[in-house]
Amino acid sequence: MNFLEAHRLVQSFAGGPARSLRVVLSGTGEPLEIYLRAAGARRGVAVEPSFLPFNTLAQHLLGEPDETPEVFLLMPWDLASELDWRSGIPSTVDRGELIERARATAARIRRRRNACLGYLPAAVPPVLADPDGTRELVAALQAIAAGLGAVELPSSAFSLTSYLGTGCPIGGGSLGAIATALVDAALEPRRESAKVLVSDLDNVMWRGVVAEDGLEGIGFGPQGVGYRHFVYQTLLGRLKNEGVLLAAVSRNDPEVALGPFRSGQMALKEDDFVAIVASYHAKSAQVEALAEQLNLGFDAFVFVDDNEVELTEMGLKLPAVRCEPFPSRDDDLPGFLDRVTAHFRRTVVTDEDRDRTALYRRRLAGMVPSTAQGADLRAFLEGLAMTLVVHDRSAGHRDRAIQLINKTNQFSVNGRRVATEEVETMLAAGGRLLTATLNDKTGTHGEILAILIDSDDVVKSLVMSCRVFQRRAEFAFLRWLASGARPPRAFEVAETPRNEPARQFLQDPAFRVAGSGLVEFDAKRFLEDHADVGSLIQLVEP
Repeated sequence: MNFLEAHRLVQSFAGGPARSLRVVLSGTGEPLEIYLRAAGARRGVAVEPSFLPFNTLAQHLLGEPDETPEVFLLMPWDLASELDWRSGIPSTVDRGELIERARATAARIRRRRNACLGYLPAAVPPVLADPDGTRELVAALQAIAAGLGAVELPSSAFSLTSYLGTGCPIGGGSLGAIATALVDAALEPRRESAKVLVSDLDNVMWRGVVAEDGLEGIGFGPQGVGYRHFVYQTLLGRLKNEGVLLAAVSRNDPEVALGPFRSGQMALKEDDFVAIVASYHAKSAQVEALAEQLNLGFDAFVFVDDNEVELTEMGLKLPAVRCEPFPSRDDDLPGFLDRVTAHFRRTVVTDEDRDRTALYRRRLAGMVPSTAQGADLRAFLEGLAMTLVVHDRSAGHRDRAIQLINKTNQFSVNGRRVATEEVETMLAAGGRLLTATLNDKTGTHGEILAILIDSDDVVKSLVMSCRVFQRRAEFAFLRWLASGARPPRAFEVAETPRNEPARQFLQDPAFRVAGSGLVEFDAKRFLEDHADVGSLIQLVEP
């Protein structure tokens, strides 16, 4: 939106409900006025903007909040004044002190209940001797702004020429876009504070997969690979003490999922949660059941998971649930924790808040996991551009295949462990050992599947990593195998305490129990019933 378009919108606006709006920024805001009115006109609202006097934002925050709706346009120097170009470059700066003052400023902003915020991560002067230190400072300020719930605006909108010349930090070509973003933020209803944090477990609450790695193989302490997860747990402990309800949803067996909490080694214990729901049903279905029993709307829930597929499934089925991806890097942890905290705004913590978990635990005693279905992920899975690459490990290197068979518990048709010598004997007699690597547009997931077939075409082992549950890789692989010259005729199966996902897979109509631990496989029917999987995953043969 340029000036002429803004002027035309304002002149042609027939009128609508009036909305007073105080625009809070430390620079000159008057050039934004006509664009703010035009952005309001587009939405059928007569926006009446007012502005603080130049360079009075800090003083404004010292006063008591009133009832006037406010929209903040924050710059880095509003949080750390030493970064203001108009003040020149200071001779010395202590990064730690700057961040502490920035947090204090953020606390004053948080008190203003009628405010919404936009943050423009503008270029800052080199205030620290180490350029990396300046970049880290800038990242810390962005995380603080994110923790306030600020909408991040494009950094390209900042104009040093305009700021030094007129005091307005926004370049002329960006005034329309920034005004539109501020009006959109101001006119959108502010979401109420969330009440429940629902967390995944594997690679979120701890590092590793407890069903595969065991309690001794996962990390959750204040050292090494577990540090990120330890910090996350301590934040959840603080939120719980402030009245936030904690819940966990995991694709796992209940006893396995509860093991780390009952070990006494973690920062969080089982009774810190209103519910720990472990099953192999859709996580969205578990949240639906939880919401029903807690008598809360879905907008009261925040869902944390490290798996893009799980987050997407939740967003598709329950769009009101606020989803946050757990970071894969330590450097992304501060921003993530700030975003999570921002969902649970508290100004006062009462004794009732501290006792809330115990109250709801009694209400949820005996909760039965839901069997409802989750969202249809087909469109999302198609967009992942997945490729399954099959590897013949019958000759050459096979260590990873044997390791995968011997480590996998959840998707294993019989839980059978194999020795290298046994595999070599089977292969020498005409058996086959195959693996598959799954790649998508984000990168590779590595070798995620292994199958061992004897010379009579009986599957002795079929395993798949839990990392790729819901992606239908097992269906794509078995379709490829079924279409070959030697499709499997039967599977050796056995029930184990942990292989529910594999048992669910074997309930497909193409499998028929034959007795003596064997399940017959109808390759033709499997090909017919799952022809659609070809549009989800491209298969590359060895």
